[in-house]
Amino acid sequence: MPIVDPRSGVPLTSSESSQQTGSSNTDPSTYIIDVDMTNFQQVVLEGSTTLPVLLDCWAPWCEPCKTLTPILEKLAKEYAGAFVLAKLNIEEHQQIASQLGIRSVPDVKLISQGQLYDQFQGALPEKQIREWLAQYIEAPQEIPASPEEQAEAALAVGDATSARAIYQQLVQEYPEYHDYQIGLASAVLAEGSPEEAKTLLDNLPPEHREGAKARGVRARIEFGEEAPSQEELTALEGRDDSEARYKRALRQVADGHYEAGLDGLLDVMKSDRAYGDDAARLTLLRVFDALGADHPLTVTYRRKLFALLY
Repeated sequence: MPIVDPRSGVPLTSSESSQQTGSSNTDPSTYIIDVDMTNFQQVVLEGSTTLPVLLDCWAPWCEPCKTLTPILEKLAKEYAGAFVLAKLNIEEHQQIASQLGIRSVPDVKLISQGQLYDQFQGALPEKQIREWLAQYIEAPQEIPASPEEQAEAALAVGDATSARAIYQQLVQEYPEYHDYQIGLASAVLAEGSPEEAKTLLDNLPPEHREGAKARGVRARIEFGEEAPSQEELTALEGRDDSEARYKRALRQVADGHYEAGLDGLLDVMKSDRAYGDDAARLTLLRVFDALGADHPLTVTYRRKLFALLY
């Protein structure tokens, strides 16, 4: 159901949307339609005055199209009649493609009230398509998790093997989407293969290799290399000096116990700022980098660090 009226740009309430679109339709053949010269006017132009139309311009020789179209069909079924998916084979219907100005495929256009409302080119990952679509069309209440979300959830509960399998499939399907390669490196690292994770990161293009996400995975690799072994920790038992507390905190970070590790690093800063040439503060910054700027712990502990410094 549309959440924005394209004629006025005014957001619609759920009841208004329902009045315009009617009840959900569960027959996919009514909202996943192949279009050509005989029905383009009716389905896309006239039809878009009642429901938004997602026009999928594709070609049989287009490999990315073979990845994208099933995702669009899957979303159309999930939305169950909230929009129409119109599929246009530009190879067979070059006249329409020419009139639309299609220069490359895949090319996806959102049509409403007979007008182009938004569009994207290329085979975007499912998560990005969902986010794009949700800007304009109200999503169903029960939305299945995307593959990326499934992988992230698997990592969150320690199931690195499942996460790796998902990311490997995503890398195969979207070789140019480098965030999936970074996700695969993260899963590989969680499985206990830091050298393989390093190789994956090293093979990224420079702009992605030096980006925040890749730096975060690399930082976790480095923490694992720097953290004391269990034997070293045993040797530190009974000690409460700066070195012992710093190494314990580093081990906690390397093991993924970030909150405890961050607390330990702050404690070292409070009691011995000069330890290791400001090692505790510098390590805190590296942990923030590893977690990402938007992570709740990064936000919380940046504030604590700021309060401690100033």
